[in-house]
Amino acid sequence: MSKKLLKSGLIVSFMTLISRVLGLVRDVVIADKIGTNAGADVFFFANKIPNFLRRLFAEGAFAQAFVPVLSEYQHLDKKNNSQETRELIAKVSGTLGLIVTVVTLIGVIASPILVALFGFGWFLDWLNDGPATEKFDLASQLLKITFPYLWFITLTALAGAVLNTLGKFAAAAFTPVLLNVCIIGAAVYLSPLFAEPAYALAWGVFLGGVSQFLFQIPFLIKAGVLVKPSWGWHHSGVKKIRKLLIPALFGVSVTQINLLLDTLSASFLITGSISWLYYADRLLEFPLGLFGIGIATVILPSLARLHANQNPTDFSTTINWAMKIISLLGWPAMAGLMVLAQPIIMVLFMRGEFSQADVMQVSFALYAYLSGLLSFMFIKVLAPGYYARQDTKTPVVIGIKAMVANMIFNLMLAPFFGYVGLAIATALSATLNATLLYRGLKQQGIYQLDRATTIVIAKLMISAVVMAGVVFYLSPEFKQWLALDKLQQIYTLVLLIVVGAISYVIAVLGLGVRPHNFTGQVSQT
Repeated sequence: MSKKLLKSGLIVSFMTLISRVLGLVRDVVIADKIGTNAGADVFFFANKIPNFLRRLFAEGAFAQAFVPVLSEYQHLDKKNNSQETRELIAKVSGTLGLIVTVVTLIGVIASPILVALFGFGWFLDWLNDGPATEKFDLASQLLKITFPYLWFITLTALAGAVLNTLGKFAAAAFTPVLLNVCIIGAAVYLSPLFAEPAYALAWGVFLGGVSQFLFQIPFLIKAGVLVKPSWGWHHSGVKKIRKLLIPALFGVSVTQINLLLDTLSASFLITGSISWLYYADRLLEFPLGLFGIGIATVILPSLARLHANQNPTDFSTTINWAMKIISLLGWPAMAGLMVLAQPIIMVLFMRGEFSQADVMQVSFALYAYLSGLLSFMFIKVLAPGYYARQDTKTPVVIGIKAMVANMIFNLMLAPFFGYVGLAIATALSATLNATLLYRGLKQQGIYQLDRATTIVIAKLMISAVVMAGVVFYLSPEFKQWLALDKLQQIYTLVLLIVVGAISYVIAVLGLGVRPHNFTGQVSQT
């Protein structure tokens, strides 16, 4: 693997680390201000809908369709001083901008209808003057504030996709930091001004969208790709993106759709269910975003270039490299979170309105989600193998199967396990998704795990099990954790994490895994 690609991966991961750490700080502040009460459920609900649509219009499906086409234009436009590439960016930004403007206006106006669709349990109570009536009314108001975030983040993601394709990853990777800063600031400084703190958090989301959008502009100017948007529905490049985008809208967002279905199902469960799933998902997103999404962000432009240059050998080598890197980081992350779930939740969130009972409830959901962590990560690596070749249809078929499976799992498990059943269903559907993605690449002759990569992954998994055993043996029992003060809890947790990391490295080296197992020669041309 070339030094340039590895360097890009490190840059994205480091910037993502900053964002994820601030994200945890944000969640600590939110837990302190509103805990897992009704206001918390409603805020997480109101924030999830625009974030789901963001995946459709921006970071997920759109990026997967746009980056390969933009890479193709850059490859063919070298002799034309990038004029055709700039025109493509202008047409895409103008077309996407107008569409998302209309969607945003509809979302703000029709917020009660959206709440009725995705929070049907609250809507039924509202119709019958039940106990969740206030939740429905509050969600309708908060959604009017959070929904415009979609407009800002969509254009921000477009700018980030352009910069990533140019090999400039740092700015786009740093951008999410600004959202976390705005929400933290709103929680600390604005929440005392509102009788319901959830309003302050909603305004924090709005301000975060504005700041992320404005932050990208100087980098676009410096790269020479800030162009005047124009409508281009029938432009050849836009038509190609449209063709790729329509199926990708569904295929790449299956995980988000599953989480949204979980929210819908959780609206019928006891108060706190949505919040418990949210906090568990946030802890899951830390390693997923840091490793899975970070690596996927880097390899998509590289795979698109290798496909454009008709280089299938390096194409396969790049995916192999990504699978090994994901396993190197993902297995210990999953094992460590499994063993230290309750102490981590306790240290991060147990204060203010967040109780000891909430720690237990969130940990149960986290265990369920973690069973699918590697599957979530592998999806991020395997899906670009299709999108880089401008094949968005195959992941759609796979995505439909995974989503239907998730719905069936929800119906099977929720009646017996409540909100934990929803988390188990999400993990199972992710595993099915990853398995089918890999099988599809293998059947098409595009990619297959080679023997060397399989051996490395197996050794990393064994090393993670050894690490988990060491940490579990040394970790105090739950009652002992509760007896410690906050500083003692932090010290003990950090010490266990360090011991776990050292034991993992020793186990990896003891099994014969070396740095050269994660390198190779991949062209960047």
